[in-house]
Amino acid sequence: MEIIRVNTPRGLELKGAIWGDNTMDTVVVMMSGICSNVFQNDLLTATGELLSANNIAFITGHAMDAFSCIAYSDFSSGKQKYTGVVYDDFSLAFEDVESYVKYAKELGFKNIILAGHSLGSNKIINYLGNTSDNFVDYFIVSAPVDLAHWFNVMPDVKECIKLAQKFEAEGRGGEILPYLFGGFSPMCADSVLDFYNAYNLKNCPVISNEGETNSLYNIKITGSFVIGEKDSLTNGDAKGFMEKINSHCKHPENNRVIVVPEASHIFYGKHKEYAAVILECTEKYIKSRVKDLI
Repeated sequence: MEIIRVNTPRGLELKGAIWGDNTMDTVVVMMSGICSNVFQNDLLTATGELLSANNIAFITGHAMDAFSCIAYSDFSSGKQKYTGVVYDDFSLAFEDVESYVKYAKELGFKNIILAGHSLGSNKIINYLGNTSDNFVDYFIVSAPVDLAHWFNVMPDVKECIKLAQKFEAEGRGGEILPYLFGGFSPMCADSVLDFYNAYNLKNCPVISNEGETNSLYNIKITGSFVIGEKDSLTNGDAKGFMEKINSHCKHPENNRVIVVPEASHIFYGKHKEYAAVILECTEKYIKSRVKDLI
């Protein structure tokens, strides 16, 4: 693994990671979920290691502050843990995804597969449904979220929003709130409010009916939708959740819906199984491309 630096049009440098190199024909660019980076999310590492071992490069695309981690003591395990993404501007998600895609394009990869996990999936749906470029050949959406539903089921969200609004009114928008947003992520007040109001990422509203589905319909390429059987954000029906999302695509019959048995939203304990699915999707696409060229 090598840390990479990706420039954005606004001049901000994003830090990501790459396994493999541009001597390989194919790369999978995966946008990570919120509060997620290669140092604390083994799902990313497992996928990168498996793909690169099979001659497929893997790039993890982080958000703008994914490396500003905070150390904290997890009393349930007795260990120090790191978590992050204190500051982010969710309105710029399109630009962030675009920057990683163009980075892969500039490296000269012949096949670019764009993937996402959790909120990273919502980010790539936003990009794919609104870009005029044709750099991406295939997509893999895994564990996307219906954001409005997410806000309803995660702990302390309403209290966090009220406190963030108070901080902002007092001119303290850049200060970190005194408890974890949604029970898992430290965030400054401005980022909390940006997240809560990120309409551009409310593109899978199949439970809440709050958001838009035009981005899904406008995706021009085929792909796969991957979900854990026990994903807690699917209202108890993981497969149905993904099938409803896929149904909003222009040609849902051309896409695949894959359920990983016994897996949760973050695929805890199932990282190898998740990586194997990403590899299978990628290899299946490569074979179909070769067949089309013959």
